[in-house]
Amino acid sequence: MKNLYVLLVALLLVNGTMAQWITQNCGTYTDLLSIYFIDNDTEYAVGGGGIMLKTTNGGNLWTPQTFGTYNYLNSVYFPVADTGYAVGYNGTILKTTNGGALWTSQNSGTSNILTSVYFTTANTGYVVDCLGEIHKTTNGGMLWTSQNTGAYNYLSAVYFTDTSTGYAVGGSDSASYSKGVILKTIDGGTLWTNQNSGTSIWLLSVYFPDANTGYAVGQWGLILKTTNGGALWTNQTSGTSNDLNSVYFINVDTGYATGSANTIGDNAPILKTTNGGVLWKSQNSGTSEWLHSVYFTNVDTGYIVGTMGKMLKTTNGGGYPVGVNEQRAGSTLLKIFPNPSDNEFTIETSEPSSQWQISIFDQNGQELIRQKFTKSTTTINVSALASGVYVVKLVGERGVQVGKVVKQ
Repeated sequence: MKNLYVLLVALLLVNGTMAQWITQNCGTYTDLLSIYFIDNDTEYAVGGGGIMLKTTNGGNLWTPQTFGTYNYLNSVYFPVADTGYAVGYNGTILKTTNGGALWTSQNSGTSNILTSVYFTTANTGYVVDCLGEIHKTTNGGMLWTSQNTGAYNYLSAVYFTDTSTGYAVGGSDSASYSKGVILKTIDGGTLWTNQNSGTSIWLLSVYFPDANTGYAVGQWGLILKTTNGGALWTNQTSGTSNDLNSVYFINVDTGYATGSANTIGDNAPILKTTNGGVLWKSQNSGTSEWLHSVYFTNVDTGYIVGTMGKMLKTTNGGGYPVGVNEQRAGSTLLKIFPNPSDNEFTIETSEPSSQWQISIFDQNGQELIRQKFTKSTTTINVSALASGVYVVKLVGERGVQVGKVVKQ
């Protein structure tokens, strides 16, 4: 029992004090503006001075790639494992067909600042720029043609839900008003139409976790959501006035937004939702560097890049929201029965959550069982475990509950 007590205390202390976003050493102090993952291990990051970094081991080691440009690179995208594109200042478009060992320059046909790139197939892709133009290729970049969006806009990001349907977001200023711009195409870019964003605030990033559900973020903490393919966009409460530079969703409910610190010394925002944006909660970034791009490889593992080579990684979904306290062992919120148990036991909690993760640890701290559930009760089969005392750890969006169970 003494060992169990020590383990319970250790679990509570570790989860209460451990940073949930960990700074990674990527070997540079150059601004990083975009990040993209091929799989759980292979990742690319691009940024200032034409920098390109690659990892093949999930971020443990980053190696620089060179391709002869000093132009800022704003966006990187890989439609297939070895073939990727990076775009940036002075109309720069770079392509690799061998996983970044060699990058070659393509003729974009413009000297505008290219802000975002997205490919719908291995050969068909789109790039947006600072003067509202959208450039398209259907042959892997051998030829890029300009598509007219019909207005002078600054386009910040582009995203497609399928080969025909895409969105571009940004902003537009005139002598009398400013507006947040959302453009949509349903024919692969032949025609782009303006959607009613309902805001004068500029939009900086857009992401669609499915064909109808989309999110756009922008200046002053703006978050917009649509559930009907952009016919109607509604404003969500972000809880911050900081600019939000990037948004990424793992599914229709769980997503992240990152942005810029308002003043020197303030933490840059990391926001998370697990209920489709009904509630956004703040996570501790631990940095005042501006955070420009966020990407998740699975529900737990995510990466963020920002100015001065800042790179953050989480392996637990960013941990717990700022200000959330853990429930101590024996809390009335967590019930385990029958206890002791022969083959299975039921966990019941009165704390609401859209998703729970339960882990079972032995007295040495080794995790033996992990599973997720979305209801207030679930049954766990422990027939494969040896007789003894085990720690039960329940992680939800509002914190952690820890208890114990005896396997007979």
